[in-house]
Amino acid sequence: MPIMNPKKNPMPSQDPGVRRRNFGEVALGYTEEMALDEAQRCLNCKNRPCVSGCPVGIEIPDFIQKVKTGEFEEAYRIITASSSLPAVCGRVCPQETQCEGKCVRGIKGEPVGIGRLERYVADRHNARTDVKMEPVPANGHRVAVIGSGPAGLTCAGDLARRGYDVTVYEALHTAGGVLVYGIPEFRLPKAIVAKEIETLKALGVKIEVNTVVGRTVSVDELMRNEHYEAVFIGSGAGLPRFMKIAGENLKGVYSANEFLTRVNLMKAYLPGSPTPIQHAKRVAVVGGGNVAMDAARSAMRLGAEEVFIIYRRSLEELPARREEVEHAMEEGIEFRLLNNPIEIMGDENGFVRGMKVIRMELGEPDASGRRSPVEIPDSEYELVCDCVIMAIGTSPNPLIKSTTEGLEVNRRGGIVVEEATGKTSLEGVYAGGDAVTGAATVILAMGAGKTAAQAIDDYIRSK
Repeated sequence: MPIMNPKKNPMPSQDPGVRRRNFGEVALGYTEEMALDEAQRCLNCKNRPCVSGCPVGIEIPDFIQKVKTGEFEEAYRIITASSSLPAVCGRVCPQETQCEGKCVRGIKGEPVGIGRLERYVADRHNARTDVKMEPVPANGHRVAVIGSGPAGLTCAGDLARRGYDVTVYEALHTAGGVLVYGIPEFRLPKAIVAKEIETLKALGVKIEVNTVVGRTVSVDELMRNEHYEAVFIGSGAGLPRFMKIAGENLKGVYSANEFLTRVNLMKAYLPGSPTPIQHAKRVAVVGGGNVAMDAARSAMRLGAEEVFIIYRRSLEELPARREEVEHAMEEGIEFRLLNNPIEIMGDENGFVRGMKVIRMELGEPDASGRRSPVEIPDSEYELVCDCVIMAIGTSPNPLIKSTTEGLEVNRRGGIVVEEATGKTSLEGVYAGGDAVTGAATVILAMGAGKTAAQAIDDYIRSK
């Protein structure tokens, strides 16, 4: 019989007063006892609504049933039949709006902790040294993948499992894409990402770092000179957006992309790091998504005395994961909701000294039902700060489109693809993830990589 406790097993975590000053992982993970207990809450529904909420189609009830009986390696096998990055997804996937959002247990209580169980199974597997991945027999066909973020790694992993000779080309010196440069260590330890990548390498995936496709080599050259039969573009959304208000060029204004890359990839928080970063005292982060939470919480860990989230809508409209918002609040981040910056002010030396902010209210709903924020007249005030981080979104990397003739893009710079296949306007070229949609979630990028891998397999087989 299932355990009918209406609440999921809480996640052990660092004390907020301690973790706000270190980069150690906040969530500590389930124990075996907690995982077994949480698995017993699953009703093993016949219609399996949780699976429909998973962008990569993990057979969730099946893996949870294996956890119930203590067959953890079999649970891992079921997960990895659909997901190439289970330890990552167990940490950063927004389960509350996806698989857990469709869990029947959530109707009269809390859903089953699917993400927490996935993390436990993956971490348990990764901690073992006696489990080895075996490469699949080669099928004689070659595919190139551009970008080693979640879309590229998923596409590469799925193709490698089908026997393809896959090479991933990464522009930076470390593989992982947004998983290593965008998401902080306290939310996703980089050793976890490295372990997942080593698993893919064991399957036969090759990774070439320091290779900027569009500069070092073009998409056309990969197919014409290197004889790849298909190419997948998963180059991400690395072009930061700004508000185009006065003062954005002042010293102490960062895009969240730059700020987090310096912290996460370049380890600017470590003593003696050669990468410069401002250790500000009062930091204003503009935006309300997960990236804004990551930037604000990183600034606190760098020693800021006060950190503000400036967001023009209310708490109900805040797009960040509930867990990340709660963690930020616990760590002392101050939320200035229904506020919007109109100017960044500088001192005589060109450094940030503050920000002019105007208060907002929610107007009438638009066609989609979302209420647009409207400025309240004569409500401006000045917020004293010495650092501003813009976390209002990013656009797809423009390099690929500008160097690939015939590649169709939309007005926002996203590569145009067939939704069902990821096929672009070029023969044999596919794309997915943030390079298509703009900045989105890790799991949606993985879903796009999985879709494209299937389409590439179909395309090459048809030839």
